[in-house]
Amino acid sequence: MTDEGSVRVNGRFVFSMTKAQRGLPTRIAWLTIPPMKQTMSRPVPRYDVLRFPLIGRFLRWRWGRLVLQLGMLGITAVMLYDGFTGRQLAPTNLSTVITWVHFRGLVMLALLLFGNLFCMSCPFTLPRTLARKVSGSGRRWPKALRNKWLAIGVIFVYLWLYEWLDLWASPLLTVWIILAYFVASFVLEAVFAESPFCKYVCPLGTFNFSSATISPTQITVRSVDTCYTCVGKECVNGSVDANGNVDVLGCGTELFAPQITSNMDCVFCLDCARACPYDNVALTVRNPLREATTMGAWPRRWDLNLLILIYAFAAVGNAFGMVPPVYALENQLGIWLNTDNEGLILLLIFGVIFVLLPVGLGTLAAWLSRALAKRQEPLRVSLARYTPAFMPLAFAIWFAHFAGFHFLSSAGSLVPVFQEFMLDHRITLFGQPDWTMGPLLPMAWLDPLELIVVLVGFALSFYVLGVRARRAEHKPDGFAAQLPWLALLLALAVAAMVILYLPMEMRGSAFMG
Repeated sequence: MTDEGSVRVNGRFVFSMTKAQRGLPTRIAWLTIPPMKQTMSRPVPRYDVLRFPLIGRFLRWRWGRLVLQLGMLGITAVMLYDGFTGRQLAPTNLSTVITWVHFRGLVMLALLLFGNLFCMSCPFTLPRTLARKVSGSGRRWPKALRNKWLAIGVIFVYLWLYEWLDLWASPLLTVWIILAYFVASFVLEAVFAESPFCKYVCPLGTFNFSSATISPTQITVRSVDTCYTCVGKECVNGSVDANGNVDVLGCGTELFAPQITSNMDCVFCLDCARACPYDNVALTVRNPLREATTMGAWPRRWDLNLLILIYAFAAVGNAFGMVPPVYALENQLGIWLNTDNEGLILLLIFGVIFVLLPVGLGTLAAWLSRALAKRQEPLRVSLARYTPAFMPLAFAIWFAHFAGFHFLSSAGSLVPVFQEFMLDHRITLFGQPDWTMGPLLPMAWLDPLELIVVLVGFALSFYVLGVRARRAEHKPDGFAAQLPWLALLLALAVAAMVILYLPMEMRGSAFMG
């Protein structure tokens, strides 16, 4: 906060107007952007998805997102019903099969081909309008929490509980988690003026934000001049109808469209496009590596850049939790610590993999790189220069694991699970389940496919590393300054390939072949 009633939005100051000044019951009204013309000038997007035939019209339609959300809500309702009332055997229950096999694989495919499609259609934010009516103007999310530290903590706890409680094996725990998402989203939306659950808390949102940084689409604007002269800033504030009632809610995560340089924190709700009175917001098609190779696309913050490193190491650590060596390590730690408390042992293992290694090795690499480049700069600047290079490899590892192994090896299992669900309710229309259904590709193809995906990710990360070195401030970094980061990327790639080639648990799958 600087002036009375002002807050920061995407690094800029936002000042609140009164209802009389704007006629809007909103919390944000005017952004001071003196340098925007000079610093944000860009050509009109060549490919704007919002202007594509059919799909563009649907996405701009005021009920477009609601249709997607209602579809997801319907699927979620069936999952909840089967999770509470169906057989508590994971490979035969829709809640676990859809959540831990199909959902994760389809999310990775959507992020690769389109962008943050799940957050766009997320059912957890459906009650947002009702929550807004409850909250009124709402209160500001605490300043101390306006960063990614809480999100890092929540996603770590989530991944730890996933392994400790075997969430993939429990339909009941799975549906309780789904319900917890609904409750947490509504409560935080009702209490606070923005959407803090999506931006600062939700582990799925954190994962999707990180992954979407190399997606092929991004919100931008067609004309910066139009945004510069716009008085209402409806893309952030929302719009009202002729009677003064809220017509379209503004950006829940408080991003100002012409200042967006990253998919981080963007839920792709497209409320900005629907609220803009000038039809000036675009969903542009971009080079998936543009964000990673653009200097300054992300703030030079410890929390944001460590999140990216943790995202990369967690890709390897999550796969490690499914292979035989982790059980041998658990047994050995149990002997050394004289304990059989699996939760404590897994907390130590994943605390090292998910937190200590990325923070420690990332900081060390930044220090060595700075020394080899002979730069006099804060360590966080050295860290921020190269952490975006980890995104292609990290995404590739998650993709190889979730889409390559789980989804491609078990996608067909949804058919017999659905047939069993219908038979349990005396509906024989879909026939008897065939429990041998599973892989979409021959199983012998999966290991080579995963290897290729990881190698492509490593090659792209190596490319991004070189680009960022050449574009470093003041002078390009030499190869010596890149070596610590290259070593870290290589170590992650090798670890991922070794782990993905080990026998993995067929979690949530009834495939018996």
